[in-house]
Amino acid sequence: MTSEKKDIRSLSKEDLRVFFESIGDKAFRGNQVYEWLWSKGIHRFEDMTNISKETRAHLEANYVINHIEVDNIQRSNDGTVKNAVKLHDGLIVESVLIPTKNRTTACVSSQVGCSLDCKFCATSRLKRMRNLNPDEIYDQVVAIDKESRLYHDRPLSNIVFMGMGEPLMNYKNVLESIDKITSEGGLGMSPKRITVSTSGVPKMIRKLADDEVKFHLAVSLHSAIQETREQIMPFAKSFTLPDLKDSLIYWYEKTNRKITYEYIVWDGINDNTEAIEALVQFCKAVPCKVNLIEYNPIDDGEFQQAKSTAIDAYINTLERYRIPVTVRRSRGKDIDAACGQLANKS
Repeated sequence: MTSEKKDIRSLSKEDLRVFFESIGDKAFRGNQVYEWLWSKGIHRFEDMTNISKETRAHLEANYVINHIEVDNIQRSNDGTVKNAVKLHDGLIVESVLIPTKNRTTACVSSQVGCSLDCKFCATSRLKRMRNLNPDEIYDQVVAIDKESRLYHDRPLSNIVFMGMGEPLMNYKNVLESIDKITSEGGLGMSPKRITVSTSGVPKMIRKLADDEVKFHLAVSLHSAIQETREQIMPFAKSFTLPDLKDSLIYWYEKTNRKITYEYIVWDGINDNTEAIEALVQFCKAVPCKVNLIEYNPIDDGEFQQAKSTAIDAYINTLERYRIPVTVRRSRGKDIDAACGQLANKS
């Protein structure tokens, strides 16, 4: 049950300093509490050992720390770890630790459910119940960092906002979480190690550029033909490819950073020459790279992984036009942790 007390992590460091001054204490107590909450990641006031018992009791009486709990952990044969994350109000989201030879990546969620309606994604079948708060996103990263150290003997190296939800539909909280993750008072990670993946919301992509963000941008494209994209991603009727292209040109002009296009090839949908040529033309708008993703079925049979010859045709054509292309093999499929499979089955 949600407490009526205010979550103390919704306060800024300055808010905390003002609070302590208002109760006749020293303002620097706010700095100490802020460090416990973010840099040290404690979830109980009683663990703030350099603060008096009386002050801790005062905090307990006025505030709550609404932290996440990792409710269930599943480990894949390939080393991938999926967390079922319980929020303070009992709702569940999922996050994933993805290990490779040289890095460990946290795939984090930004919404409970999703705001959009991509037909090939299991998460989109869950109605959006609410946005995650900045601390709930931050806590996912902290939990996966601990798991990376435990299971792979190294700290977390990268973060992708590719879990449940559309990050740009939770714009303010996502950016606040990244600010905490990258700040010296938080986890101190470089924004260059963070990628925010969007299904393509032109207005918010422009806002990212205006806000001069330092992280990377990925776009789930999947087709550069408007009619096809609408079939697989119905929301694209409102967010059209010309508008998306214009917003990405704007992004590049403001940030000088290339785009990554996430692109799944399906049998009988976008595995033809017309689709490949349309992608090449779209890629010419701004410097970019294409990440071809292995499709992970979600049980209904409507979408099927394309044949290897179709993937090869994409690779050969993109390389001929000197467009960087990689193929991302799915990880964690045996525990439903791969791209598009997060659906709270646990």
